[in-house]
Formats: sequence, C-alpha cells, structure tokens
Amino acid sequence: MLPLRVLYENNHCLAVEKPAGLLTMGDHSGDSTLIDLVRGYLRHKYNKPGQVFVGLIHRLDRLVSGVVLFARTSKGASRLSEQFRTRTVEKTYLALVEGTVVPQEGLLQDRLLKNRSWNLVSVVDEDSDGQDCSLQYTRVGTHGRFTLLKIVPQTGRSHQIRVQLSTRGWPIVGDQKYGAKTAVEGFIALHAAGLTFDHPTTRLPITVSSNVPGIWSRFGVSSENFSV
Repeated sequence: MLPLRVLYENNHCLAVEKPAGLLTMGDHSGDSTLIDLVRGYLRHKYNKPGQVFVGLIHRLDRLVSGVVLFARTSKGASRLSEQFRTRTVEKTYLALVEGTVVPQEGLLQDRLLKNRSWNLVSVVDEDSDGQDCSLQYTRVGTHGRFTLLKIVPQTGRSHQIRVQLSTRGWPIVGDQKYGAKTAVEGFIALHAAGLTFDHPTTRLPITVSSNVPGIWSRFGVSSENFSV
C-alpha cells in the first residue's frame, strides 16, 4: 500500500496529498484509490474496526497531483460539500504549459461540453449545450520552452483547466489528450497546490498547501522557484 501524506487533520476533516497516477475514487479499472488509503489510515490510527466513514468532497483527475479534502463525519461532509457547491472554497493550481503565455495574467471564460463516452471535454459556442466556466491565471515564470502558471478556477468543471489552457495554445506538459507535444509517463504537470475552506464547526478559515512533485525538477521547476 502507498504511504499517505497527511497535510491537515481534525475531528471533522482530513486533507491529504494525492500523487499523480492514483485514482481519487474507484472506477471500472478496479485499481487502488486515494479514498482506500484514507480509510486504511484512519482505521489504523484510531483502531477502528469495520467500515470507516470517509466523505468524498471533491476529486482530482488521475494524472493530477495535489491537495484533496475528505470529511471524517457526516456533519463535516454536509458543510464542506455546501462550501464547494456555493464556490466559497478557494482552489489554487500550478500548471506547467507548453509555449509562451501572454499577457502575464488574465481571465479565461468558455462554455464546455463533455463527451461522456470518450471522457473528452471541448469548447462549444455560447448558444450550445454545455456549462459556462472561468479561471484566472498569472504567469509565474518561464522555464525554457515552458511557462509556469498559477491558476485560480472560479468554477469546477471536468477537465476545465486542461481544456481552457489547451484551446489558447498552452497545453499542459504531458497532457497529450489535449494537444501536448511533450510526453511524460504517469502524470501531467498540473498540481492542486492550495485549498482554503472554512472549518465545518468553528467557521475559521483553513489553508492547506502542497509543494509541486519532485519530478517537475526535470523541467527546472521546484517549490524553491516561487511561492503560491
């Protein structure tokens, strides 16, 4: 079983770091999942017999790494889920993309439609079926032919960041599904670097952060290069 890196924990919630390549929750593949690791961690740490309650609040794509928040109680699950529904949770991502990104910062707005048969998302006309989405980006630095971006999504659509960047000619490194020319194995260079939410009972804000994976150093990117 993979080791679990715990970033934050209290009686109602648990934030952990998901490595790229690991499913957040189960699918048809039957592969191991992050939620299984969380259950195992809680069962062992608190000597809990039988089934352990773990509330899945949100998820990351398999090839994406970073912060994932779980609930440890039903009250926590309800209150944290409400924060995600009302978009009061602030999510920060780091993305290493191909090409030169100009201007230095901007707001991207699109309408996205998902083909569930192919698990593929595309940008469609405003009058078409789909869901509106938006994100803010800031150029953090350049690394050869790559650009490091800080991303703050304002909506949480499937594959949103990947598609919105790709359609501007800035595909995420390794994301060949959406046009990247750079091939890597087991990950794409998209990392959920920060999550700010309100504690389920005290309502005090909590910020959890995660450094970029060490494998990004092959592109000249490390947590010492910048601050989120």
